[in-house]
Amino acid sequence: MSAKSVNRTLKRTAAALALLLTLSAPATAFAAEAPSPPVRAGSSDSAQDRVAAFYSAYIDARSGEPDTSLANALRAHYLTKEFRIRLDAWEHSNHVDGVLRAQNTPRAWQVSYDNSGAGHTWTRVRLTWGDDQHPTYTYLSVQSDLSTKLISDIKTEDPAKS
Repeated sequence: MSAKSVNRTLKRTAAALALLLTLSAPATAFAAEAPSPPVRAGSSDSAQDRVAAFYSAYIDARSGEPDTSLANALRAHYLTKEFRIRLDAWEHSNHVDGVLRAQNTPRAWQVSYDNSGAGHTWTRVRLTWGDDQHPTYTYLSVQSDLSTKLISDIKTEDPAKS
């Protein structure tokens, strides 16, 4: 092979490698930028995490074909006995689900820390209603006892605070 031939082959090889790198770079960059799935974690020591776990399971139990037995079991596990008694009376007077403060079941929920003091912590629960294009929200203030991590009260939050 002549020097001219070797030089031409090297140039073609370099051009082919450059083209290959150019074509593969966007795919590599795209793969590196792909969003990772959300991570959800919790702790049984956190009253806020327990409220999130309760609302997640409770809404699942109420969605689709409602499972009343599961919903009642969740109430027994996550709510204080005293609050369950008050909640039953509230529901009898208001004719709606007292945990959700509604007749229907929301399509989504969100939980955030609100405040703590005097042996209690308050968690803010945002319930999402409607469709993706026109969501509406209701807000609840959920009180938990710090000593037991059990929910001891649920109140509708003032919309002005939202």
